[in-house]
Amino acid sequence: MARIASTVLVVALLAATATAFALTEGLKLEPSPILGTRVDEIFSPTCGCDRATATISFRLRKAGRVDIALLNGDDEVVATPTRGQRFARGRVVVRWDGRDAAGRPLPEGSYRPRVHLREERRTIVLPNPIEIDTTGPAIEATAVAPRVFSPDGDRRADRIVVTYRLSEPAKALLLVAGKQRVETRFPRERDRLSWYGRVGGRAVRPGPKALALQARDPAGNLGEVVRLPTVSVRFVALGRTRVSVAAGARFAIRVSADARTVRWRLGSRSGTARPGTLRLRAPTQAGRFTLTVTANGYATRAAVFVRKPQS
Repeated sequence: MARIASTVLVVALLAATATAFALTEGLKLEPSPILGTRVDEIFSPTCGCDRATATISFRLRKAGRVDIALLNGDDEVVATPTRGQRFARGRVVVRWDGRDAAGRPLPEGSYRPRVHLREERRTIVLPNPIEIDTTGPAIEATAVAPRVFSPDGDRRADRIVVTYRLSEPAKALLLVAGKQRVETRFPRERDRLSWYGRVGGRAVRPGPKALALQARDPAGNLGEVVRLPTVSVRFVALGRTRVSVAAGARFAIRVSADARTVRWRLGSRSGTARPGTLRLRAPTQAGRFTLTVTANGYATRAAVFVRKPQS
């Protein structure tokens, strides 16, 4: 009898093991009740921007009531954006504001979304953690060159280049006179950006331009604004705007430009020259004349007062 009982017990254990194995394999073959998961990787509840909430999204195979919770590093539930809400079959989109059930902001850190399907009696922790980041990036080093440039399209000193180093990977924003003019494409810790002195496709007016740099991290946090050295836009400039010279006498005037050549006109005469010291002869008739110097379509002028030669 003992041998028969032992045999029966072994057969029962084998049958139970086979049944459990079959159930396990069946569960493995059963498709997941949710698919197409999309979860924001990082956001900042305090940024005041479009990254102030995180999106948790997935597709339901069957309609049903759903609980969505957020777990901290200790697997504790710290927030429940959705509790018992019924969703139709298809895409589910829920936004989380980074706060707990009492409306208090949660500290920086990583949180894992957990989905509970009530009818299915299934709980799934999504493999996509969400990071809360509320600290803005700091600008640690900058350099600007050149300090004088001419955005006239001739590829000679057409732009300024700002190099920088940040405390974390972030996009850099160049502000000109307080307005954003450039934003880098990728968040990097070290990079450079260029400004070609144009707004709305048109070159800005000549003169000094106040620059500043700011950074925005992937969570949407903005760092402090850091002032940069002032740069000047110059197309063509003369060393003086008023010349007094005797009729027929020679005079010199300084021409500053990045163009290869400049064109000048004084009275009925004109010509071309290289930037630098322009040497001309005054008209032989006394009076007031205008010296016009042009470089790549941009002009500047000086008044030339021609006096009669002393007898």
